[in-house]
Amino acid sequence: MQDSSKYLIHAQITANGVVERSDVVGAIFGQTEGLLGDELEIRKLQESAKLGRIDVEIDSEGGQSTGRVTIASGLDRVETSILAASLETIDRVGPCRATFEVTDLEDVRQAKRREIVERATELLERFDESVLSSQELIEEVRRQARAERITDFEGYPAGPRVADSDAIIVVEGRADVLQLLQFGIKNAIAVEGTNVPDAVARLTDERTVTAFLDGDRGGELILRELAQVGDVDYVAFAPDGKSVEDLSREAVMTALREKTTYEEALEATGDEQQTLADGASARVTATDGDDLSDDTTAGGPTASAEPERRSAPADEDAETDDNDVEAAESDVGDASASEDDDSSESRASERERTLGDHIARVIEGESGRVRLLDEGLNPLDERDAGAAFDAIADAETTPATVVVDGPVDQRVLDVAAQRGVGEVIATEEGQFVKKPASVRLRVVS
Repeated sequence: MQDSSKYLIHAQITANGVVERSDVVGAIFGQTEGLLGDELEIRKLQESAKLGRIDVEIDSEGGQSTGRVTIASGLDRVETSILAASLETIDRVGPCRATFEVTDLEDVRQAKRREIVERATELLERFDESVLSSQELIEEVRRQARAERITDFEGYPAGPRVADSDAIIVVEGRADVLQLLQFGIKNAIAVEGTNVPDAVARLTDERTVTAFLDGDRGGELILRELAQVGDVDYVAFAPDGKSVEDLSREAVMTALREKTTYEEALEATGDEQQTLADGASARVTATDGDDLSDDTTAGGPTASAEPERRSAPADEDAETDDNDVEAAESDVGDASASEDDDSSESRASERERTLGDHIARVIEGESGRVRLLDEGLNPLDERDAGAAFDAIADAETTPATVVVDGPVDQRVLDVAAQRGVGEVIATEEGQFVKKPASVRLRVVS
């Protein structure tokens, strides 16, 4: 009956004496019998499941009894109201004088409606969180498209034309390859750190090579290493303090047009780098009668005291000369360039060497940003602190550390645990139901 009831009759009872529950139930049945006719007879209504059981709570104290009566009704509103009014005609319970007063007629369906509204609101909030906005949808499609176009060359991130192109561009990391891809440059390969892999070193001996590096000390170190184990024809640097992945389309094209020969780059980077590069060149000195196996193992391919530089001028570069840069510009188009400029400017602008450097820049500098770092403390992404959840959820590479200039709540910590983040550093803790054991949370004030 409780499942099919539409209304609840609530009544208050007062008796001048000590009475029990059975006395109250008996009075209700006895004193309403025949009062409303056969169709509203309480006993018959119960038998037909149109009326529920009579619930009575009674307390006695000081020679007087008070209590509450509740009856579930499946009748319509009019019939329920008539039945409720009939209870107030009861004037005796057992041997005691008593009064009944109906205090409320409750619409059970209204209570269910409230529950439905609360639950629907909760479901809608969850739904809204999972729905991408127009801008998020555009960014997601762009990200997926770039990810599908990137390939690998012997295990290293590369554009789709690295394998068959006469010229290649050597960059630092996967994010740099992706950035060039979105501008239509498909012949870039990443060395993934300052330790240049053998696969890339061998590739530089076979192609016209442009090293396109970050405008920091890390870029200079990669150039030194690349010169020691491989062969570099041209060099282009991002502006000071900038990474290739941070550059706009215009800045990328400008840097590639203004590339210099390897020798000119050595002069520009100073005497210290020149000395190291000269030492690298001396590694190949040998006579026809010498055994070159040790040199090959230790330093890579050998040929002469000064490695022969391919003399192909910039206008003959198969992939990076002015004609190809212009072709890349045409492929990308002016409309996408404006959108990509906006997205590239939102990334981390500088790579720090230690975790303390990142904390100082993001938190102590009150940047209002969130920065995602990989195992080597290299920035993967940087956004507004309020977008920490989306930054972690959308990260192509799982961050090892997340630094947030702001509070971290349950939602951010949960997505960090799901993605396998090891550590989250923030300015304060939000409200938590349960902290994931796999994520270390540090608070830096």
